Amino acid sequence: MRLPPSFPSDVQAFACDFDRTLVGRDSLLRPRTRGAIARSQAAGIPVIVATGRMFRSVEPYLAEAGIVEPVVCYQGAAVVDPASGTFLLHEPLELDTAREVITLLAALGHPPNCYVGDSLYVDRHTEYSRRYAEFQHLPVEEVGDLVSWLVEAPTKLVAVADPEAIPALRAAVANQLAGRVFVTTSLPHLLEMGNPAASKGTGIAFVAERLGISLDRIVSFGDGENDLELIAEAGFGVAVEDANPLLLERADWVCPSAEVEGVATVIDAYLESLA
Repeated sequence: MRLPPSFPSDVQAFACDFDRTLVGRDSLLRPRTRGAIARSQAAGIPVIVATGRMFRSVEPYLAEAGIVEPVVCYQGAAVVDPASGTFLLHEPLELDTAREVITLLAALGHPPNCYVGDSLYVDRHTEYSRRYAEFQHLPVEEVGDLVSWLVEAPTKLVAVADPEAIPALRAAVANQLAGRVFVTTSLPHLLEMGNPAASKGTGIAFVAERLGISLDRIVSFGDGENDLELIAEAGFGVAVEDANPLLLERADWVCPSAEVEGVATVIDAYLESLA
């Protein structure tokens, strides 16, 4: 691979979205990608994961890849130390606002997944919550009426629905709670809602300051709308070729998709340029 002339020559870190960016639809961390991460680490360039997933869902992959740097989770609402599971940063959704979102989505027939701490709760299981739990390999606890059960500010809420239903759900949340909720999509069937002050951009800024890394010297990778802030905050943003059209428009460059390990290809090309 030939990197573009605009690609930074002094990269201090790579920041990668996880699903459909670092791993493909099979959700496997493939050997070439693991190797590229290891080679980057050996060169003193950490690979930082920035994901919408909860920590317990991504932690096995971090261990598999030997990633020890703080991980951005929950669309930036939490930054977690992989070694201890400690939340280094936590910006949950305000409690009363969360209750209002839950009430609205339940009335629309899509009661959300509710993340408190690093656990996942639903009022009752649905086809969508079961499908989501299977995809994430996570236990999900039924609690009955979420609004009355919820006494702690949740890290985020997620409505799981058929992709064609997501725009109407998003419009309803935006109309009723404009400015009080950060709303984004990760995968086509997931509408994610969190603290309006938090995003992957704020998360990577926190990690960069903690590690003493300049944001201008971070190369970021993403595929979804939820990666817009990550791309904007880093010095150089790369979209995978099958990314959300808005991300493709705003990225500095486009690389091959996760299905052919595009991120690994870019990392290896950069490391080879240093030789």
